[in-house]
Amino acid sequence: MNIRTLLSVTVTVIATAGLVACQGGGSSSSSTSSKDAKVIATVNGAKITSEDFDREVKALPEYIRAMADTPQGKKEMIDTLVMRELILQQAAKDGVDKGKEIEEKLAELKKRIIVDTYLKKKVEAESKISDDELKKFYEQNLDKFKAGEQIRASHILVKSEQEAQSILEQLKKGANFEELAKTKSADSSAAKGGDLGWFGKGNMVPAFEKAAFGLKEGQLSGIVKSDFGYHIIKLTGKRAAGTRPLDEVKEQIKGAIMPQKQQQVFMKLKEDLKKGAKIELTDAQPAAPAAKPAAPAPAPAAEKK
Repeated sequence: MNIRTLLSVTVTVIATAGLVACQGGGSSSSSTSSKDAKVIATVNGAKITSEDFDREVKALPEYIRAMADTPQGKKEMIDTLVMRELILQQAAKDGVDKGKEIEEKLAELKKRIIVDTYLKKKVEAESKISDDELKKFYEQNLDKFKAGEQIRASHILVKSEQEAQSILEQLKKGANFEELAKTKSADSSAAKGGDLGWFGKGNMVPAFEKAAFGLKEGQLSGIVKSDFGYHIIKLTGKRAAGTRPLDEVKEQIKGAIMPQKQQQVFMKLKEDLKKGAKIELTDAQPAAPAAKPAAPAPAPAAEKK
């Protein structure tokens, strides 16, 4: 699936959010942008600004957001925003934005956003994990933090060998690897300068792994071909097998502890809210459906003579 298809999928969600601003007429795009925002497109007089662009990119799923940070992705994201504005303007002309169905859906959407925002704020504020909790979990689960030899690497992924060769020549002349990764790489790691983090053997495709593990720290690979395209790899770190120190696995521990802690906070919040509330259930539980009458027993077969 290409970037255009992925970004186009978001147009319905973006348009729905834009309808909130469109209530009462006018453009949805520039309604919340500051006076200093740069105008990146104008659609029938309605301005789409850099703030609009940044806000919509931030709302995208992370796996799409990285692609939207490339030159082609930015171009196609702007096209998506232009299409949203055209749809909103036409919907306003047709009176769709004033329809009862839209008003009901917006009212329901507003409730959900308020509830989600409140819960997110409350749960995040009360589910902080202390250093003592991290240390306790670490000491009780040391076996989970043992690992074989690991390396850290960055890469630039392109579709053609010719493009890879051009990039490799630029790198050999002193070009910045991270900057080239951000502007040239087709991989989702482009937004992070190509950084893939730490990984051990068996985590990458064989051709990539063989080349990466054969490098010295700070060294560049040649052009490495895989099923994904053509890679240029830079080794940025090596560490021997052993138990990872606490500082290196703090985020991993937080990821393990956090869901349960958030669940506990949420359950306590529910109890606290109910304690101070007067709740009357006026509808009885729906009655269970009546049992179907049993099928009549089959007539006995005639006795054979």
